[in-house]
Amino acid sequence: MRVFLASVPLEAARVVIVGAGEPALAKLRLFLNTPADLAWFAPDGEPATLETPQGAPAPAGRTPHAQDFAGARLVFIALQDVAEAARLAGLARAGGAQVNVVDQPGLSDFQTPALIDRDEVVVGVATGGSAPILARDVRTRIEGVLPAGLANVARMARELRETVKASVPDFMARRRFWERAFRGPAADLAAEGRTAEARREMLRLLNVAAPEQGVVHIVGAGPGDPELLTLKALRVLQDADVIIHDRLVPEAVLERARRDAKRLYVGKARGDHSVPQDQIEALMIEEARAGHRVVRLKGGDPFVFGRGGEELEAVRAAGVAVFVVPGVTAALACAASAGVPLTHRDHAQAVTFVTAQAKPGGVDADWTRLAAPNHTLAIYMGVDRAEETAARLIAAGRAGSTPVAIVENGSRPDERVLTGRLDGLGALVRGASLTGPALLFVGETAAFSAAQLDVRAEFAA
Repeated sequence: MRVFLASVPLEAARVVIVGAGEPALAKLRLFLNTPADLAWFAPDGEPATLETPQGAPAPAGRTPHAQDFAGARLVFIALQDVAEAARLAGLARAGGAQVNVVDQPGLSDFQTPALIDRDEVVVGVATGGSAPILARDVRTRIEGVLPAGLANVARMARELRETVKASVPDFMARRRFWERAFRGPAADLAAEGRTAEARREMLRLLNVAAPEQGVVHIVGAGPGDPELLTLKALRVLQDADVIIHDRLVPEAVLERARRDAKRLYVGKARGDHSVPQDQIEALMIEEARAGHRVVRLKGGDPFVFGRGGEELEAVRAAGVAVFVVPGVTAALACAASAGVPLTHRDHAQAVTFVTAQAKPGGVDADWTRLAAPNHTLAIYMGVDRAEETAARLIAAGRAGSTPVAIVENGSRPDERVLTGRLDGLGALVRGASLTGPALLFVGETAAFSAAQLDVRAEFAA
């Protein structure tokens, strides 16, 4: 985050605007319907009557003095003379004001964001002054989805806030009450201006407000690209009180979660389990029993080599409500990004997801079945055993010339794709110096990734 948007209360705040051109008038219009104490100076001459915004204060046709800035909270200076603007900015700053010199970021303490004004609800979009037109376009897109009556909802919430606080002393129960109120009929009625009905619905909800039982959502975070989160996963993330996440969940995905949610890292790597599986399950149950909405966030899909089934079983056995939100698993995402069709009428009539890391003491894979031709293998956790896996497939009958592809950090900005043959898979892995999560593809369709790489190289050239 390069800029921070602060919320400045405007009740009785003194706001000073200097200038009479269109940039100054734009700032003036911004504050006309606010409770701010507005002062306007037009040292270059007053604008034409038709240009003056209705309801604006009469401009003082002079250059402001130091005392004119006394007690000012915000000062906007829109003058063509940059030296004079800088001098006035110094006077305003000496008086304790925050200063914006229009189109002069280097002389300003802040930039004006593109604002969506719904009276009690104000949304700002900022680019740090680098791209104001972009901020305006983003504002337009957001504005189209916000109801005009949103201010009514916020106004009613402000009026009932102390009543709710007194009636529902439990913090989590109070949070749940407001969520139900803002996402249900009460908010819809308020947005339509049906205030009396909305108030009655709010009070009805208030009478039944009580601490809720905790719940666990086992959520697939997908391969790492936050845009591949499902809509349901995004909604659950933004409602979570506690997020228990693993090593394969990148910060870009966590940033989509609610900011004040507690985050607990329980990542595992081969030979390094920071938190054992039974303790992860106990943690999920403990947080849910405390009344929290818990999201167990797992890379890919929780039911594809993610031990989600074990966690589901443990939470159910503890009598805690649990739900599963699927995610885009790595095989689908990496294959799509690398241009590897998992099935193809001419080359692969079957696809198998298989892990190279069998459970200690567990049953080994059926290599004869996995070595069948016209069959794509998506091998999870296969980097450390690539040479052994290739040898077993070849021994079971798969041709050494079978195409292979390795996709590291699939779908992410640092994605890397390597191609080769099955009989050279071990050497390909050793020479790749892989550091991120990687998936191995074996089969005729893996050759499509090489064609994809050629197309990328052509575009890059």
